[in-house]
Amino acid sequence: MRGEAEHSQALRQAFPAVIAMLVCVHASMAATRVAASLLVLHRGYPEWVVGALLSLFAVAPIALSLWAGRLADRHGMHKPLGVGVLLGTGGAAVAVVSQHPVALAIAALATGGAIAVAAVGVQREAGLMARDPSDLKRVFSWVALGPALSNALAPVAVGLLIDHVGFRAGFVFAAVLPLLAWWLAMRVPRSVPAAAKEPASGTVGRGALALLRLPALRWLILVNLALSSCWDAHSFAVPVIGHGRDMSASAIGLVLGSFAAAATVVRLLIGRFADRLDERVALRSAMALATATCLVYAYLPGPMGMMLGSAALGLALGSVQPMILAMLHRVTPSDRHGEALGVRMLATNAATIVMPLGFGLLAAATVPWAPMWLMAGLVLLAQIPASRIQARPGH
Repeated sequence: MRGEAEHSQALRQAFPAVIAMLVCVHASMAATRVAASLLVLHRGYPEWVVGALLSLFAVAPIALSLWAGRLADRHGMHKPLGVGVLLGTGGAAVAVVSQHPVALAIAALATGGAIAVAAVGVQREAGLMARDPSDLKRVFSWVALGPALSNALAPVAVGLLIDHVGFRAGFVFAAVLPLLAWWLAMRVPRSVPAAAKEPASGTVGRGALALLRLPALRWLILVNLALSSCWDAHSFAVPVIGHGRDMSASAIGLVLGSFAAAATVVRLLIGRFADRLDERVALRSAMALATATCLVYAYLPGPMGMMLGSAALGLALGSVQPMILAMLHRVTPSDRHGEALGVRMLATNAATIVMPLGFGLLAAATVPWAPMWLMAGLVLLAQIPASRIQARPGH
């Protein structure tokens, strides 16, 4: 018992390193995404090519997410993180060697797969550290800071590197970051997941897709799909609109960075006030703000207007992930959290394949900000499943 207590204390002390690992792996993907998008536009390719390239970041996670969930349930965090590091560094290194469209496509596939595999392991590990429902919101507000910080820092850093050194420097930056994540991982104690120690829960059929028999999980994933697609619409719209307005790479990076900075701030606030938050109320309020911001985004003037609009959208969407991850852990059996996270990741990335390409075709056929209007309607419709989510008894 004493040994387990000491190990648990060591894990809690290593929590900052866990967050930093997620920042590094996610920043590698974010840096590759921004650099590749701007390079394609710089070389004169049409908007639909940008959409197709962004879609590739979600292809590998579809194949890897469920496997990553099972791997995390059986072996803990380090194995999926190691796979993520290899994919992230290898993929970005391909873009360092060559900036041919095929090389960019390989980089998108590999770095997208890297964050999917690594994030499932980190999210499951973090969920095991929580002691009660309020602590779940607090823990996942910090976990959600990983993508927020990487999205705040990576676009700005890559924009500056592109403007002052060149596109290749941006990809070098992306290739180094996962190696730093693994260096940090070596300082985190390895743990045996609870699922490996105890018999599997019999309340839900085996197999990841059997988890979808839980109504609350189905509603939660539908809401997650709408909100993650809204995030994708913003990632697509900012480079396209910014390029159309003759904004520099640094200015576009600042607009993207303002979104992520706002997401970071709101996640810090969630960690501070977790005890007072009702997940469903917070989720539905964030959805209402996202709907309104998407509707008016096209009319925001200049870089400063886009920064303010992106910050408002960042406040809305940034608050969503901690709520959804906390609710996911409350609506699924404790020994199936890794698989549930894998199902969520699979569904999100399946939509991410289709949506950016659809955004590109829609923008090319109409106006660059049409994807934002589309997402305003979809997020408004998602209020219906959001109203039906209920936690499992006893959670």
